[in-house]
Amino acid sequence: MGRGDDLLLFLRILDLGSICEAARSLALSAAVASQRLKRLERELGVRLLQRTTRQLRPTPEGRSLAEQGREAVEDLEALMGGLHRSTREVAGTLRLTLPPTFGRLYVSPLLPNFLSRHPRLRLDLDLSDRRRDIVASGFDLAIRIGLLADSSLVARRLAANRRVLCASPAYLKRHGTPHAPEELTRHECLLLSDGEEESGTWRLRDVSGENVSVKVSGRIRSSQGEFLRDAAVAGLGIVQQSTWHVCDDLRAGRLRQILPDHALPETGIHAVMPQRRLVPPRVRAFIDFLVEEWEPALPWERHADDGKG
Repeated sequence: MGRGDDLLLFLRILDLGSICEAARSLALSAAVASQRLKRLERELGVRLLQRTTRQLRPTPEGRSLAEQGREAVEDLEALMGGLHRSTREVAGTLRLTLPPTFGRLYVSPLLPNFLSRHPRLRLDLDLSDRRRDIVASGFDLAIRIGLLADSSLVARRLAANRRVLCASPAYLKRHGTPHAPEELTRHECLLLSDGEEESGTWRLRDVSGENVSVKVSGRIRSSQGEFLRDAAVAGLGIVQQSTWHVCDDLRAGRLRQILPDHALPETGIHAVMPQRRLVPPRVRAFIDFLVEEWEPALPWERHADDGKG
C-alpha cells in the first residue's frame, strides 16, 4: 500500500467519522486501518486526528491535508477511470449541499429519474440554509442562490433568480395597494437579514431603466425566506421573494404581485464546485441533468404573469 492509499483512507475516515466504518468501506480490518493511519502521521511528522471516546476531529494539519489531498485523490481517480474505461462511468458518492426549500421543491422530484440513469451512483445530500465551506467539508457540489462572493470556487449559472414584491389579498385590502416605490415606506415590509443588501433598503428599477432605492421597515425580520413567505401569506406585510419560492402562491391567489413595472435586481442560481483540473463524472452528470430538466422553461417561471395585482 502506498501513500495514495493511506491518504484515501484518511479522507474516508473524515467522511464517515469512524475508523471502523472507513475500514469496512475499504475492505480492511480496523487494526490495519489504524496502523496505516499511524504510519501516515509518522511519515508526515504531525498528528492528523484528535481522538476522543465519542468522535474524531481533524487537527489543523489534518484539515489542511484533507483540503489539498482530496483534490489530488479525486483527480487521480478520474484520470485512471478515463484510462481504463472507454466511457466515463458515473459512480461513487455525490456529496451535495443546497438550500432546503429549493431542494425539496425542485431537486427532490428529479432524483428518481437521475438515479435510474446512474445505478452505480449514491447521493449524500445536505439541506441547509448555511453556506458550507464545500472544500473543508468535502462536498463535490453546492447549489447556491443569490449573490456569489469572490472565491477560488468554480460556478456555473443554472438559471436566473428573478424576484418580485408581493403581499396577500387580505393585507392589500386592509392597507391598500402601493402604486409607486415611495409608497412602500408607509407599509409593513418583511425583511430578509441575509447580508446581501443594506438592511431595510429595497432597490427597484422602473420601465425606463431608472434605479430607485427605498428605505423600508417592518416589525418582522428573519434570516429564513420560508418564514417570511409564510408571514406574507398570513397577511403580515409585503415581501421580496424569488419567483421559484412563491410561484404557486401567485398562481393560487394566496399572494399578489405588486409594483410589477418595477424590477428587483436579478441574481442567479449557480452550481458551485471546488477548483479542479478534472471535474468528477458524477458532478458533471448532475449539473448537465439539472440543465436538461430545466430547459427550455424553468418550472417556476411557467405562467409567471399570474398573480399580478
